[in-house]
Amino acid sequence: MAFTASCPSCGAPVVFRSASSVFAVCDYCQSTLVRHDQAVDDIGKMAALVEDRSPLQLGAEGSYRGVHFALIGRLQIKYSQGIWNEWHLLFDDMRTGWLSEAGGEYVLTFMQPVMEPLPAFETLTVGRRFSLASQVWTVSNIEEAEVVAGQGELPFKTGGGYPLAAVDLRNDAGFATLDYSETPPLLFVGEAVDFASLKMNGLRDGMAVQTVVEARVFRCPACGSPMAARSPEILAVGCASCGAVVDAGDADHRLLAKALAAGQDRYAPRLALGSKGSLEGRPVEVIGFLVKRCKVDGIAYDWREYLLAGDNATYRWLTEYNGHWNVVDVLSRLPATHGAGELNDIHHGGERFRHFATTPVAEVVQVTGQFTWRVRRGETCRVVDYVAPPLMLSRESTGKEINWSQGCYVAPEVIAEAFGLPGKLPAPVGVYANQLNPWRESSVRILRLFAKLLLAAIVVQALVMLAGGGKQLLRQDFTFEPGRADEVQTREFEITGKPRKIAVRNTTSLDNNWIGLDLLLVNKATGAAWPAARELAFYSGYDDGHWTEGSRDDEVVFRKVPPGTYYLTVDPDMAPDRPVAVRDTIEVRAAGAGWSNFVIVVIFLAIFPVFAVSRRLAFETARWAESDHAPESGDDD
Repeated sequence: MAFTASCPSCGAPVVFRSASSVFAVCDYCQSTLVRHDQAVDDIGKMAALVEDRSPLQLGAEGSYRGVHFALIGRLQIKYSQGIWNEWHLLFDDMRTGWLSEAGGEYVLTFMQPVMEPLPAFETLTVGRRFSLASQVWTVSNIEEAEVVAGQGELPFKTGGGYPLAAVDLRNDAGFATLDYSETPPLLFVGEAVDFASLKMNGLRDGMAVQTVVEARVFRCPACGSPMAARSPEILAVGCASCGAVVDAGDADHRLLAKALAAGQDRYAPRLALGSKGSLEGRPVEVIGFLVKRCKVDGIAYDWREYLLAGDNATYRWLTEYNGHWNVVDVLSRLPATHGAGELNDIHHGGERFRHFATTPVAEVVQVTGQFTWRVRRGETCRVVDYVAPPLMLSRESTGKEINWSQGCYVAPEVIAEAFGLPGKLPAPVGVYANQLNPWRESSVRILRLFAKLLLAAIVVQALVMLAGGGKQLLRQDFTFEPGRADEVQTREFEITGKPRKIAVRNTTSLDNNWIGLDLLLVNKATGAAWPAARELAFYSGYDDGHWTEGSRDDEVVFRKVPPGTYYLTVDPDMAPDRPVAVRDTIEVRAAGAGWSNFVIVVIFLAIFPVFAVSRRLAFETARWAESDHAPESGDDD
């Protein structure tokens, strides 16, 4: 049941809607009130909140997993790279939770009792894995922050400057935070949520898109050029004139990085700062431009990154290298690595990603425009890339945090259209890590078509063979005796239908011997004859092992033999030095369909899939030639 009290300082009503709320900040005079049963005490003024672009405000309502909630309190927290909000939620089932809002990411968590010992704060390092609350977590961020101010109902005492030591944990299923500002530490477990899925209403100024905050305008301390920060979330601004990087969160606008020297490279963005467009139906604006560099075997490789401000205080990225573009989003859930080494495949979103390259040192060499963290030239990180074209997963790590992002390859024309560019962007050079293979779909279609045509060719060949012959016309045995090897004549046989091929096969009993056979196929009615002379020889023995030479069998084919009644004459010629009888079985068959046409058809059909697969493999070879797993080649190559 809600409890209403009067503010001791100004007399305004203060409502405690949650039984767990023991502190509240008066909306009228900003007094911090502590609840004692049915009374409240004023313990001092709360520091003022910093204006930001958050669309949320106290009293806004939403729904999570079918349960309605309201925003009843807020903590604004400052850390090394900016400010984030923690919104205190009250659900209709009287549960309370927290909605974290940082850099466009929303995470909803609930406090969970800790039933096991926790590692000490100073022993934790980024990337460490350990088991907690029946799950395996990876430390993704370690921060020693402080509270800027509080608002509304809160379950604990806080105020400006209150220290907050927090450790973020992630896995492929959820998110957790360990709050070491309390003893014992508090554990909050939940998950990243899509802002639209919360179905929020009662947002600031009635807008579901973004809150307009007055921009801060100042001059570059290095060159005096005008600069601007669109909101308090912007903590670093790179000067477009001299390349200096200014701390926008500092009242004196101190330099984070000095101006570029006269001889240092300067890069012009292909998308001008302030350009507005639409990606995947969502409005975006280019607010920042980074150039990063790595060196491989002494060769420098540069790529460009564009920070895009979206709706609901969200941010996205565009990256470009040699004309290849990717739309990149930071991941809230870690891919399923299961603790495997970085060279192993990983899984995410139902896709298997292969390790592509590891960049031990990626350095920021140019900063232009506005950024939500204190970026500076010279800062470095370690980058590990995995690909499943057209997708790419990238893991960037420093000593304090690990960030995963997923990029999707897009053609330059898509970017040009999204931002309404009048001219064309430069054409891509070479093959990029996650560029979709242009021959993949065509090769699959050609292989499927080849399989269908090959099956059709096999069916046709089988039908032709079944309908076109192979029938036995004659089988007759003869024995040829030495010295009595006279000409013999076979029985008569019929050839019907159209002219066809006739195959005559001789199967003998030769053993270390030879025999010559003069064959004559004779048409009984016309006397037309088709001669053929064959010589068969077969030898075997042992000489450092068994050996054979020649063959006991032979076949001769007579082509285009017209229909009629036929017989064969056989005139043997036997070896005079081997007085051994030779048995011979003569078979006459109407020869079936030949295989030569079938083979020619198959070879012709195979040309297309071989060509298509070759193009596809050549593309993949070019892709992986730029990776840590480049195919090895010999010196001659």
